[in-house]
Amino acid sequence: MHSISTLSHIKSVLNIILKNSFQVRIAMVGKYTGLSDSYLSVLKALCHASVALDRKLVVDWVPSCDLEDSAAEEAPDAYEKAWELLKGADGVLVPGGFGDRGVQGKILAAKYARENNIPYLGICLGMQIAVIEFARSIMKMRGANSTEFDPATKTPCVIFMPEGSKTHMGATMRLGSRRTFFQVNNCKSAKLYGNASYVDERHRHRYEVNPDMVPEFEKAGLSFVGKDESGKRMEIIELPTHRFFVGAQFHPEFKSRPGKPSPLFLGLIAASSGQLDHLLQRPCGIVSQTGRCVSSKEPTKLKLFPNGHVKNGLVNGYYANGNGYSHLAA
Repeated sequence: MHSISTLSHIKSVLNIILKNSFQVRIAMVGKYTGLSDSYLSVLKALCHASVALDRKLVVDWVPSCDLEDSAAEEAPDAYEKAWELLKGADGVLVPGGFGDRGVQGKILAAKYARENNIPYLGICLGMQIAVIEFARSIMKMRGANSTEFDPATKTPCVIFMPEGSKTHMGATMRLGSRRTFFQVNNCKSAKLYGNASYVDERHRHRYEVNPDMVPEFEKAGLSFVGKDESGKRMEIIELPTHRFFVGAQFHPEFKSRPGKPSPLFLGLIAASSGQLDHLLQRPCGIVSQTGRCVSSKEPTKLKLFPNGHVKNGLVNGYYANGNGYSHLAA
């Protein structure tokens, strides 16, 4: 049984969350936006990061199909609403996925974020479509695509991994924890991970950025700041001149926890709420040993409570059930 003091503390924390007037609005651009549980891990990771930065999270669900040009004629109201949500967001997130339905809409979302300096986080497929968009728009490779969507493409920016199988879908994915080595020490991602030389994150994919095209991408300005141990598999991309444009081949949401938010999600929320520059100035990285986002001059005096609450830090850290987004956004 919880003590009265503990319950009182939880109640006071929830009151702070509900009364928080500092909102951060994230456009979630995906295929299954009608069922939020399809992206439950991503939602929770957004919540962890928003709580750590003292922001009330508002998620706007944007069906990627409704962003496509065809929707303008077939469903003009849905098209207008989708673009209104995207343009009203503080940040854009394109989560992982499979299949070609809605891909063009995701590419358009990445293009909008890139061109308008809107914070962007692409996860797995979200990273791959950002690479495709960069090739089409910046490198003028109009036919650039993934072989997942166009097996006959003459400009395969994303290809099927050589160790996979196209006929046996079971147990052929690159799964589980894999190590990513940072190639650029002062990139945003490395700083968010505490200036680590490498990170271990969980993967789930069959396709990868075409390593033969990497030199062309880098020459055009796309930075591959994270690679696997071989140096041939691209893990993290960044646009150095953008406020926050990051793509990860892995799934950072899988290791996010209350009180210890995923560094990349923390970066997205920080960039979307005007806090990223302040956080990146910390010499030892963003995520403290307690997993909290702090900027206290006396970090040894921080006190971490069981629910992740931190005193004397940059923020009041509190956690609410990740399913309560509609209530929190009210």
